Amino acid sequence: MFPYQRAQVATLLERLRQEPPQWITALFGPRQSGKTTIVSQALVEFRRSTNREALYRATDAAEEPGPGGEATVPRGTPGERPGADWIIGHWNEARTLAERDGGSVLALDEIQRIDQWSTVVKGLWDADRGLARRPQVVLLGSAPPVIQSGLTESLVGRFRPLQVGHWSLREMTEAFDFDLERYLFFGGYPGVASLAVAGGEDDWREAVLDGCLRPTIERDILALTRVDKPALMKRLFEMSAHYSGQIVSFTKLLGHLQEAGNTTTLARYLDLLEAVGVAAGLTGYATEPLQRRSSPKLLVLNPALMTAVSRYDFREALADGSFWGRVVESAVGAHLYQSRRRSTRLHYWRRNGAEVDFVLERGPHLLAIEVKSGVFKGTYSGLDAFCRKFPRARPLVVGEGGVPIIEFLSEPAERWLAEPWD
Repeated sequence: MFPYQRAQVATLLERLRQEPPQWITALFGPRQSGKTTIVSQALVEFRRSTNREALYRATDAAEEPGPGGEATVPRGTPGERPGADWIIGHWNEARTLAERDGGSVLALDEIQRIDQWSTVVKGLWDADRGLARRPQVVLLGSAPPVIQSGLTESLVGRFRPLQVGHWSLREMTEAFDFDLERYLFFGGYPGVASLAVAGGEDDWREAVLDGCLRPTIERDILALTRVDKPALMKRLFEMSAHYSGQIVSFTKLLGHLQEAGNTTTLARYLDLLEAVGVAAGLTGYATEPLQRRSSPKLLVLNPALMTAVSRYDFREALADGSFWGRVVESAVGAHLYQSRRRSTRLHYWRRNGAEVDFVLERGPHLLAIEVKSGVFKGTYSGLDAFCRKFPRARPLVVGEGGVPIIEFLSEPAERWLAEPWD
């Protein structure tokens, strides 16, 4: 059976077929979200449909996946950090193929490992504008802070982003036959899904923590960004997973952390965790921008990160109503975070003891969301208080007494923000 294809495959393929090339495609997102597979699948179809060559080159020592996912071509040399000559050499190879065949594609993976990569790419791309036949270019990276910095500093007006997020409930159901409960516990990491399906929970947990989380922190943050207190960064993630779905002040967080720091440092480190798709700190909703610096609502961006750190097994998690309720709320928040438009803001709200779990705002649209994972008790005091204070807001209950959780997680955030649901 042909491997499952995410929607980004069709989007990328459409861009690669455009002539002449108008934009560099910058494809980035969290580790283990399937970026390389997306590019590999698009390149296979590009070769088949155009009879043109497509080159995939990566800066690390892994190997290129073939059409079925098998490794076929060595990509790099262990222990080496390639330089500008590496980019130039492969770019010239793609130019030669484009001249021969009428076009080609060059995909460069983990581009952030090369110093001054964006300056080199800018020079090569601008030089190609005078060529009648030139390659399409795709840049991949799993360190968004570094990738985005290079794009905005050197490649403004030359690229179009293609964001890749963690896998959704719909995708994990279609690809791995996950039901709702398994998705809420095992999350959206396709590379370790087979371990969850096979029932090897200890192996799955080790794969999430050592294969997904650790490289993200150590290779995408610590190795590429100045972090003066790496132990504090790692401990902050653990606290984010432990308190996911809860509003926690930075002062309280400092009280739980053994490594010395200050609230400004914690806020910066939380921003870095958000940039690599691990955890976020939502701010409280307010109509005035100056009011928006508040205690963060911590949120892991993949349910697996919360459950793997917890050390609960699947049945234990289901049996603990309080813990499972936080898992559900975290999954709802992560879904909203990832499926919303870039222009849509996501917050929480709390005033005088009344609280709303999530608030979505874009233009005139304002949506207040309450997550109910247990028995419905017939009260929505937080929603009522919010809608009285902000009359343009619409309330939405997710879970018991409202939209079923499985239905909510199967639709993007904008479906609920801008459209009626009755």
